[in-house]
Amino acid sequence: MTHPTVTHRTRRLIASLERALRGLVHSNLFISLATMSVVVTTVILADLPLEPLPLFIVFAATLFVYTVNRFTDLEEDEENVPDRASFTKRYGRYLLALGIGLYVAAIAVAVVLGLPGAVYLLLPLAVALLYSVGGIKQVFLVKNLFVGFAWGVIPLGVGYYYGQLWTLEILVITGYVTAMITVAAVIFDVKDIEGDREEGIATVPNRLGTAATRRYAQLANVAIAAAVVAIVVGTSLSLEFLALLAMNGYVAGYIPFAHPDRTVLYYGFIVDGEHVFLAVVVVGLEWLVW
Repeated sequence: MTHPTVTHRTRRLIASLERALRGLVHSNLFISLATMSVVVTTVILADLPLEPLPLFIVFAATLFVYTVNRFTDLEEDEENVPDRASFTKRYGRYLLALGIGLYVAAIAVAVVLGLPGAVYLLLPLAVALLYSVGGIKQVFLVKNLFVGFAWGVIPLGVGYYYGQLWTLEILVITGYVTAMITVAAVIFDVKDIEGDREEGIATVPNRLGTAATRRYAQLANVAIAAAVVAIVVGTSLSLEFLALLAMNGYVAGYIPFAHPDRTVLYYGFIVDGEHVFLAVVVVGLEWLVW
């Protein structure tokens, strides 16, 4: 028989872990880790040396863009994700200051080091403005595609940084990230059905329903996985790229559970954690096999 003290301690431990994870999600630190994970995956699969500067730039730009979006979406979050809205009201100004500071520092470092294409570091600012105040979210599917392409810029940026922009490896990773993030963005809209309807935002879930959204997202996931296999088989790409299928399996596992009533940790940790998962798989295989 389990001792009551042990059970109480376990519950406290779980509660503390949940609070910590919520803090990582609400603060945008976890999503910034996710974009850094895209850099790691890209570097390893493209057989490039891992350097700290691209990781820092991507982390800083992500924290800046997503924190700005927290403020522009505050009213909507009060309806859809009240805990996140409360967190933003309490800590948002500090995180915004941190995001702006790191973003400016990233630009300054790029300029001082004379990095080619430093001007492209203004793209995150353009993304923040277009997404948050430019009305992109009001157009059916455009929001999802915009988010997908914004994440797809990350492997392109890695390729540019290393002088490998137009290689097959970089282009395939770019297409894969763009496609998979678009699918994730559609799933993410499931949690916002009521709020999006009130705001007049047309999304796949509030037009087609939750069940249909899950079916179409799963079909897209399978199609992307099939495309990966076809490209690896039909081109000179290394078999290492089949590691991407691990993320398709991960996504296939969370799609059936997408529902408006899921907690913020389902969307903000499990769904947003897909690229963290992939990076862990790729790094693990690099050490163990390749």
